[in-house]
Amino acid sequence: MSNLVNDADLSSSLDCPIVDGKRQVQHVTPRTADVGGIPVNRVLPSRHRRLIGAWCFLDHAGPAVFKGDARGLRVGPHPHIGLQTFTWMIEGEVLHRDSLGNEQVIRPGQVNLMTAGRGISHTEESVTGESHLHAAQLWIALPEAHRRTDPRFDHYPTLPQWQEGDVVLTLLTGEFAGQRAPTLAFTPLVGLDLAATSGGSLQLPLREDFEYGLLPLEGELVIEGERFATNELAYLGRGRSQVALELPAGGRAILVGGEPLGEEILIWWNFVGHSKAEIIEAQRDWEAGSERFGSIPQFDGKRLEPPPLPWRE
Repeated sequence: MSNLVNDADLSSSLDCPIVDGKRQVQHVTPRTADVGGIPVNRVLPSRHRRLIGAWCFLDHAGPAVFKGDARGLRVGPHPHIGLQTFTWMIEGEVLHRDSLGNEQVIRPGQVNLMTAGRGISHTEESVTGESHLHAAQLWIALPEAHRRTDPRFDHYPTLPQWQEGDVVLTLLTGEFAGQRAPTLAFTPLVGLDLAATSGGSLQLPLREDFEYGLLPLEGELVIEGERFATNELAYLGRGRSQVALELPAGGRAILVGGEPLGEEILIWWNFVGHSKAEIIEAQRDWEAGSERFGSIPQFDGKRLEPPPLPWRE
């Protein structure tokens, strides 16, 4: 029997099936999108997998090289509610600006975390003269109790890092293997970057009450004996105490996980909400130029406009 598990009706299941005594791994293929002129591979959300813990969005941007007069990443002012944007930079430099007045360049090995709460807007653009970009960009859904929290921005230039064999591990958020990241979180989460200098294998300890996903960012990854291509998400589900990995020389992957959110959320354009009404309100406020989302006068370009709402008010 094939180990491939990718049926659409598994999109809300937290437990991968057990076949012949072995818990299976769900394969989730990416779709391509364009963000600010950069092609990205998007694995969350998809019809096969909506959430992993509170992680509700995962783009893998790059690796990209800009040639000639290309300006690199350039995303104009746009709004968010009900989420945290989470950027893990692997290569290149990107300037973040937001409606709170923050300006921050993110460099390789750093995390930018913006908590939208009741409303914020921001821009992202490659630093002048930068010719490379490689990053993982994620969203974290805020639980209903915190969905209208005050907006804020946090920059994390230093994160816990250690080595196991030939694999360098960087803890992006949460707790793992006795390490704790300083990253602000509203639900129990974990994010872990794994980079192999030469080919390496390791056993990662897991929490059985967390659900997990692994995404190869560079090179093919072998997970529990199964091969996963670059940008093919491996959904591990709950109920595992460990997972066995093999990374090739130069291979890289990101592990995301967390306690199941246990709440229904809606994602429309750049908004995450717990009801259609709050998303409709946010879009109407942005279209009307409401002070709710402020402005970013330092950006010399047009702001982004949403597509028509899919629901009636």
